[in-house]
Amino acid sequence: MSISTTPSFGHAVPARPMLAQRGIDYTLAVPDGARRALARGWLWLALLALIGSGLFSVLLVLSRTPGLNQFLAVADFFHVALVVHVDLSVLVWFIAIAGLLWSVNSSPRGIAWGWSALWLCAAGAALMALAAFIGRGDAIMANYIPVLDGPLFIAGLLVFAAGVGVLVLRSLLTAPQLGLAFDGSGALRFGLNAGVVSAAVALLAFAWSFIALPTSLVGKAYYEILFWGGGHALQFTWTLLMLVAWLWLTQACGARVPLSPRVTLLMFLLALACVFVTPLAYVAHDVASVEHRALLTWAMRFGGGVSIVPLSLAVVFALHSAPRADAQAQPLRAALLSSVLLFAAGGVIGLFISGSNVRIPAHYHGCIVGVTLALMGLVYHLLPQLGYRAPSGALATWQPRLYGAGQLMHIVGLVWSGGYGVQRKVAGAEQVLRSGAEVAGMGLMGLGGLVAIIGGLLFVLVVIRALRQPALRAATACP
Repeated sequence: MSISTTPSFGHAVPARPMLAQRGIDYTLAVPDGARRALARGWLWLALLALIGSGLFSVLLVLSRTPGLNQFLAVADFFHVALVVHVDLSVLVWFIAIAGLLWSVNSSPRGIAWGWSALWLCAAGAALMALAAFIGRGDAIMANYIPVLDGPLFIAGLLVFAAGVGVLVLRSLLTAPQLGLAFDGSGALRFGLNAGVVSAAVALLAFAWSFIALPTSLVGKAYYEILFWGGGHALQFTWTLLMLVAWLWLTQACGARVPLSPRVTLLMFLLALACVFVTPLAYVAHDVASVEHRALLTWAMRFGGGVSIVPLSLAVVFALHSAPRADAQAQPLRAALLSSVLLFAAGGVIGLFISGSNVRIPAHYHGCIVGVTLALMGLVYHLLPQLGYRAPSGALATWQPRLYGAGQLMHIVGLVWSGGYGVQRKVAGAEQVLRSGAEVAGMGLMGLGGLVAIIGGLLFVLVVIRALRQPALRAATACP
């Protein structure tokens, strides 16, 4: 077994020969010891974020469901709940899973820094959630990172950002050395490394916007521009994590991905290249200009589509040609198919957006839920390697289907209502539902949201049941 010596950042990873008769191995092994313990810590943060998000989403969906929203103090609570729900279910959940995967992909060096990053992120998330009830401030519905404009929430967001900064720095310094001879695992490691680089660019963009912002801006205009550039770069991070999860899960389902590692690497490289349009936008245009926003939006659309379409088609083809999944692989297959379907739905909806209505959150929900389902499936797959019992059975298989079906109903209801001009980020009487069709569309949205909440809570239940199994028992339970 040879060791690559090509200069790169990080430590050396043994180059494994590809066996043609077995196909390409798109998998990574979870290391034992300190790195596995750190990965387990990030998993717990991810679960706590979903639990908190689920609690807020119950009241959030009720606040927009006709007939039920009249019992809530809608206008104020809706926006407060929306801020915390989005930040926990997207920002904290995705960063926690990224921390898990980057810990698996790292060397053993700097473990103390890894734990520091985890505790900073956990403390920041707790402060942001607590701010909804204590001195919460005005709810600012900025894109990518909505905020409560109060000292407690802002302090929590800054602590969380510090944790992300430590996580990204450690992940850059301890990333594996890949060389030029790639197998399937090398391609996955490149995708994870690309996600780290994308996150680093996002942090740079947030700092650049903070420094360059006009001092006259306040309120939503301030936060909208502050988070626009970094928020776009973070979308590449989430997308790269999703693509890694798709390939990994396809292999775990017993399917053979019909792409060589070099083609896969090229797809990752195209997505990563578009990330570097972000600093170009800052150099070329003022952060508050229309040109700055347009260039970042173009980069996200082009970079995402070029990489996602061929990889998604390869995954669907591989699953179609694969043998029937066994009991342990059925939840993984359900999560993978649901992820591809929801992300595709969100992408298609994005092509038909015009104006500011609820089609925008329909597009956003479809894409974000597609990422979430892929990461849920990957968590199921990694549980045995983390020392827990593998989820199996009807509950684990139906969970991603239920969650995906609920979210599909949710976004169909939003698209339906958006066709009648129902505005986004409003609730109750502010929605101005003038016809039965508008009420029906928002009612479908509410029903789908409740079904999705049940599916999300089932994921937490399935994972917690697996976490309660001791590592030795999980290991001996397998034949």
